[in-house]
Amino acid sequence: AINIQFTSGTTGLPKGATLSHRNILNNAFFVGEGMGLKPGDRLLIPVPLYHCFGMVMGNLACVVHGAAMVYASEGYEPLAVLKAVEAEKCTGLHGVPTMFIAELEHPDFDKFNLSSLRTGVMAGSPCPIEVMKKVIDRMNMHQVGIGYGMTETSPVSFQTSIDDPLERRVSTVGRVQPHLEVKIVDESGATVVRGQPGELCTRGYSVMIGYWNDPEKTAEAIDAEGWMHTGDLATLDDEGYCNIVGRIKDMVIRGGENVFPREIEEYLFRHPKIEDVQVIGVPDPKYGEEICAWIKLRAGETSSREEITAFCKGQIAHYKIPRYVEFVPEFPMTITGKIQRFVMREQTIGKLGLKAQKTA
Repeated sequence: AINIQFTSGTTGLPKGATLSHRNILNNAFFVGEGMGLKPGDRLLIPVPLYHCFGMVMGNLACVVHGAAMVYASEGYEPLAVLKAVEAEKCTGLHGVPTMFIAELEHPDFDKFNLSSLRTGVMAGSPCPIEVMKKVIDRMNMHQVGIGYGMTETSPVSFQTSIDDPLERRVSTVGRVQPHLEVKIVDESGATVVRGQPGELCTRGYSVMIGYWNDPEKTAEAIDAEGWMHTGDLATLDDEGYCNIVGRIKDMVIRGGENVFPREIEEYLFRHPKIEDVQVIGVPDPKYGEEICAWIKLRAGETSSREEITAFCKGQIAHYKIPRYVEFVPEFPMTITGKIQRFVMREQTIGKLGLKAQKTA
């Protein structure tokens, strides 16, 4: 063991994932290979250094590829990032989706020369397709990719390649990393056919030693055959590209229909007034759960539930249209920039006076 890395706590209390030298050094090498990192590159790392994104995909990736590490500020500031990219002629930039959104939406964005940028990784939470397209077009990051993984897998298990077609790079999390195995299983543990959704499992060098001093939680996460059960729902196509459908815990069951928040979020991102959006399920006495959208509007914009509903009608299935729409200035997040959906759910239940228990 070299590092005890605490998980983000997006669904509850953090756990101490114990990682080895072999875990993180190899993962850093392959992440850097995937993004085309090379000697002379200058990677701006605005993500926390005590987290796998900053430590492994940032610092260590630079160390093993002979690239420079650039830090714009002590804490994340979008303006500091834009200034540092221009001043240091950075060739790469990391970030979670909310960071890239904040940079793109900054009122001074157009004042900066970002032409030195080429590559980088967007990861940490599901990456909206529309945001990826803007990063490529407006930030000059033509080789930017998406990384998928979790703290417990050191962290990356899937990554897009700089050679992947644009559509693959913006709409999937790429293909499995070298020297790792993955499978997608149903509720009984059987491997599903290609294209069918199920829980994504990972096995190989990157899987953690275990949760620190917690053999019970370790056994829940890693089965007897060494498979790490991610808790994420995913599909794998015939060419090996993976699409993350959502978290098993985040899936909304409305009137017997399985609804994946990400599908609704991807559609709402197309609305010209919406800067960011998160969708959750909240209790409902009739349907068991109902859809609630938390929406952050672009600066100076106003909207209404009726406008959002009208935008959805006839475009997505009726049972996926949000019943509740909350306009918010920001989302509850972990310090690493991940959305805390369980906090959103609790706040919505309290505000709307809903009963917290799911109804069958």
